Parts: sequence; structure tokens; C-alpha cells
Amino acid sequence: MPEEQSQTIMAVDELQAIIQRCQILEETDFKGEDFNLFQVAGQKCLEDGYAAQLLEVIQNEKNKVIIKNMGWNLISPLVRCIFMYKQEDDKREHCLKILDQLAQLCNPKELFLGLLEQIEQTSGEQVCQTVMLLLQPLQIVLLKLQNKKAYSVGLSLAMIMNQLTPLPVPYTKQQIQEDKLGLCQCCNAVVDFAKPFVNEVVKNMEKSSEYNDMELKEELLKFCMKSLKYPLLTAQLEQLEGIEEHPFRHFANEIIDILWDIRELIPLVFLHRKGKSLHWENQEFADIEQKNSAESVACLSYLMFVQHFGIDCFPLVFSPSYLLQCNMMHIEVLLKRTEESMLSKGLDLFESCLLRMEDNSLLHQYLEFRDFINVPQDLVKVMTLCPIEHLRKKSLNILQLFIDKFDAEGKYTLFRCLLKTSNHAGVEGYIIKNIKDQIHLSLTKACDNIWFTGHHLISLLDLVLLLPEGAETDLLQNSDRIMASLNLLRYLVIKDCESDNQTGVWTALAKIEQNFLKPLHVGLNMSKAHYEAEIKNTKENRREAHSSNTVCSVTVSGEKMPAMTTEMQLQVLHSALFTFDLIESVLARVEELIEVKIKAVMDENS
Repeated sequence: MPEEQSQTIMAVDELQAIIQRCQILEETDFKGEDFNLFQVAGQKCLEDGYAAQLLEVIQNEKNKVIIKNMGWNLISPLVRCIFMYKQEDDKREHCLKILDQLAQLCNPKELFLGLLEQIEQTSGEQVCQTVMLLLQPLQIVLLKLQNKKAYSVGLSLAMIMNQLTPLPVPYTKQQIQEDKLGLCQCCNAVVDFAKPFVNEVVKNMEKSSEYNDMELKEELLKFCMKSLKYPLLTAQLEQLEGIEEHPFRHFANEIIDILWDIRELIPLVFLHRKGKSLHWENQEFADIEQKNSAESVACLSYLMFVQHFGIDCFPLVFSPSYLLQCNMMHIEVLLKRTEESMLSKGLDLFESCLLRMEDNSLLHQYLEFRDFINVPQDLVKVMTLCPIEHLRKKSLNILQLFIDKFDAEGKYTLFRCLLKTSNHAGVEGYIIKNIKDQIHLSLTKACDNIWFTGHHLISLLDLVLLLPEGAETDLLQNSDRIMASLNLLRYLVIKDCESDNQTGVWTALAKIEQNFLKPLHVGLNMSKAHYEAEIKNTKENRREAHSSNTVCSVTVSGEKMPAMTTEMQLQVLHSALFTFDLIESVLARVEELIEVKIKAVMDENS
């Protein structure tokens, strides 16, 4: 007898011997030893390639009670063997049939724990494969459970999502198409797994408007909230050319449908209800839960208002300003993140809300809400600190859009706030240019705008026409702000005659000279002298070194910049001098215009 055939007989004989021994026992008489022997023999049959014989044993009606009590022990070796065999292998097909039989025959409670344990133990590249393999038997088992069904469904969904969360979310078109780890496919399989339980909740709610069994509904809500945070918050959800059905768009649509079916979609969007909040003794855990919920609801708002998932369910009775108000907290959550996928969602949501509004329609009272002050400040941080160029540019466009939507008093208040908080010369220069545009509108329109003329404007100019640190202000670092301020002052002097003095600039001229023009003169003289001396020293050092390739180091804000040759350093120093000359020429022109205007008035009066 060949050795292989002998081993087959041994493995199967061992299993048959245990089966025959247990067949004569009552269910209550099964001992721990019986369970262990059955598991070892069954595992040996699987590992030695005799799944067909094991399947026959499991399908035998006489062994029904044994399989009911002991079959769950085979889950772990069974999963290992399924992954070991190739897709077209008959042995793999036999293993899959065994898994299906176990789901039908085993004690639901025991098999439930066995399946969950297998999902929990998987890791790395096999996570999605294992989850997808076990979803159907897990669903069958959960549908059989009578006690603690909601808890068990919740535990299953939480376990699955916890296992998926560490996996990287495919972002580019190529990554989505490849779906290397199977995450796209797995997420949609999990939604299908949850559908019978969603249907159960819907059915119960239809039976009674006072449906009180909230446990299953709450577990499904928790699953949707987790799905919104991962993978949807991280995923690329724009429609991609060449992908007929975007897997994450499909998944997002399914999650929205579940929320609508269990009547939680509108409450989440408008009432900011985040499900049952756990009462953590540890405040750190409570803060983490709150942050996770906030990010999930922010993603939900993005799906509805930008991607228009579930928009058909949306009431068409809300004003654009109210929708903006509802979304500002979500926009703030997204703009505080640094990841491209989340920042872009925050910017898209903000832009979408603003585009619904007419210019000058947003009342200044909205700035009394904390979010309406925080969000533009977050936008400034994106504009100045984000390393991704297209997001920086987009944030600047959205800031302008936000400014345009406010009424005059709102613009005025926003300008004051941003001038005080931005701490960035480029942003301050941009705001000052906006102030100039508003003054121009006020002076050219028939209707008088009190916020950008008279005493209100003078109060605003106090923030604009000054040097933050007097003559010692770093003029190079603040050049954008200084040039914008000088251009504004030049405009005011040209446009507003001293006899009219609509803007009040002529009344405030002495203060402007004291706080801005004189310190600027002193600062320019000091800065030019300093940089001219630096150029002289650098040239002397170059002569001493006998080489133009000598490398020097430059430190900016405490950080060492890449090494520069002497020629590069001279170029930077000359560029600084050019900036000072430019500021000086505009300053001279402003002072000349003031002098001409004052002389003209004096000539008229004499």
C-alpha cells in the first residue's frame, strides 16, 4: 500500500474513530477531550489535503449533533487552508463548502465567537481577504441569534472596521483600480453584510412609530459614523474618468442610504446628533470620541453638499446663509487637518456653501458666531503654511469669496479681525488691498457707506497705516504690507480732496505722519545702511578668499538655509536694496502728493 494512501486512511480513520465514539454519547456528555481530539483530527484532514472526506463527515446527518457542538473549532485551520489553495483547486472548493456547512449547522453563539476571533487574529495583506471570506457565514450566524443580537452585530461591525482602519486608503486613480489590498471591494462587501440588519430596523420602525428597541439602530449608526471617518474622510471621492463605478462613491452612497433608512440622516446634518455618547471616566477618551464624531459628521456634510449624495432627501426650505452657518463647524474641523484629502474636502465644502449665496447678502451678525471668526483664520493658515500649492491658491480664492458675501459692516469687522490675527505680511497686504477696493466703492457709489468713510475708516486706518515695531520694523519681511499701505494712502490722497475729506484722511494726516511716514523714513535709512555695509563686507570677504565659490550659511527664523555662494548672497542683498528703493520711491510720491494738495488748498485760501 503506497505511503500516501496509508496516511489518508490514518487521517480519515482517526476522525471516524472520534465521530463513532461521540455518536453514542448524549450532547451533554461531550467532554473537553472530545473537542480537542475532534479539532486535531479535523485539522489533520484539512492540512493533509483530505477536505473532501471531511466534507462527507460533516454532511452526514448522523453527525449533526457533533458538528453543532464541535464544528466551530475547525474555523482557524479551515481559513488557513482556503488561502493556501489556488482559486481553481478542487480542495479549495471543498473547504468553502465546509465553511458554508458549518455556518448552517454549528451552534450560532460558539461559531460567532470563532469567526470573530479569526477576524481579530488576521493582519496585513490578508485582512480584507479574511473579512470577505467570513462575512457570509458571520451574517448567517447573526441572523440566527436570538439573545444580544444588536450587541453581536455591533461587535462584529466594530471588529471588522478596527481591522480595516490601519490599511492605507487607495487615493489615486491607479491605486483605486488596482485595489492592491482589496479594501475597496471589502468596504462594499461589509455594507452588503449590514443590509439585513438595516432592513430589520426599518421593518420594526414601520410597524410602530414608537419603536423603542434602539440598540440595533444605534449599532448601525456607530458603523456609519466609523465608515464616514474611515475610509470616506481619507478617500478621493471625485468622479474619475475611466472608472465606471467608483468603489468609494458607491460605498458613500450606501452609507447615506443606511442613515436615511434608519432616520438619522437629517438629524445628523442639522442637529449635530452624534449617537449615544459614552460616559468616559478618562477625559482623554471622551475628547477622542468627540473628535471622531465631529470628523464623521463633517465628512457627511461634504458628501451631501459637495458630492450631492442623498440630496434628494434634503428639505429645500433652508436659506443659503443658514446652510453656511450649519456647515461652518464642519468646515472648521476639516481645515484644522493637514492631510490633502481632508483639507481639500474642507475647502470644497466652504466653497460650495459660499457659491449658493449672493454677494453682500451675509449679515454682519454672523460674525458673532465663533466659527465665522475661526474659519477665516484657519483659511489663512492654509494659505501661508500648507505645502500643497493648489490648496494654497484655492484657499486664497475662497477667502475672497467669503469677504465678498458679507455686507459692508461684516467686511469691516472681518478686515479688523484678520489684520489683528493673521501675523503674515502677505495676507495683511491682501486685506489692505481689499480695504482700498471697498473705499473706492464707497467714494464712487451714490449711496454713502459709513463703514469705509469718516470715523469708522480712520479707526481702521489706525491698524493699517503704522509700522508694527516703529522704525525698527523688519521692512523686508513686511514689504508686502508696507507697499499695500502706501498704495492705499496714495489712493486716498489722490481721490479725496482736502475740502471734501470724505474719508477723514486729511484730519488724521498728522497722526499718519507720526505713526507711519516718519518711522518708515528712519527705518529705510537704517535698513539701506545695514544692507550696503553687508554688501561691502561680502565683497571684501570674497577678495580675501580669492574665489567666488566660497560657501556661506544663512539662518532664517532659527533654521539654517541651504548653503549659498558669495555671488548668491550678493544677489540676495542687492534684491533687498531694490525692495527698499521701491518702497522709498512710492513713499516719496505719497509725500509729494500730500505737499501738492496742501499747497493747493493754501493757495486757494490766500
